[in-house]
Amino acid sequence: MSLTRDVRYPVVMSVEQGLVTAQHYRYIAERTGGEDVFLEELRRDALAAEIPAISIGPIQASFIQILLRTAAAKEVVEIGTLAGYSAISMARALPDDGRVRTIDIEPKHARFAEEKIAASDVAGKVEVHVGPGVEVLNTFDEDSADAAFIDADKGGYPAYLEECVRIVRKGGLIMVDNAFAFGQLFYEDPTDPEVAAVRAFNDTLAADGRVQGIIVPFGDGMWVGSVG
Repeated sequence: MSLTRDVRYPVVMSVEQGLVTAQHYRYIAERTGGEDVFLEELRRDALAAEIPAISIGPIQASFIQILLRTAAAKEVVEIGTLAGYSAISMARALPDDGRVRTIDIEPKHARFAEEKIAASDVAGKVEVHVGPGVEVLNTFDEDSADAAFIDADKGGYPAYLEECVRIVRKGGLIMVDNAFAFGQLFYEDPTDPEVAAVRAFNDTLAADGRVQGIIVPFGDGMWVGSVG
């Protein structure tokens, strides 16, 4: 006598990804923790200070926080501070003795971020470094971080990746934003000058045997990888 029953499976299995629409993103947003008052004000103040409105959003911030907590991360390196939104969000996911070392080449951005970080609930957990990304990264020790988040000039991504693979411990996280090239990844004639750099970097990271990664379709697409 058979102990199994007839089991019916869907005709279409999940080998192929289903279409993700704007409705799906709204559904996700409605079920994801949003911004608190501080981050809402930070975003508004950044606009008033004429800082580009290109920081990560609440869904992506929540996802990064989950990744950092799951990885038990204490030390995070960020390339691309901008207004400090992502640095503050990441620092909130770290333990009391955790630290985010964030880098920006633009002094105006760094000053704004420092002021906001000082007024935040993670003031003692974020260090702002000013200067060219690679030059600052060169000063960080090997295996001195548990995770890295790259969100800066796209032409610099390959060099930032090289440094981050050195700095992030084995098994640590590498996260890279804008894998969808500002929505123009598949355009035949993109208008953004950095699209070609994003396309080239995507191919480079996909072929890099040191990092096992996948593009997650939040925001403008984000690489999430683990250093092997």
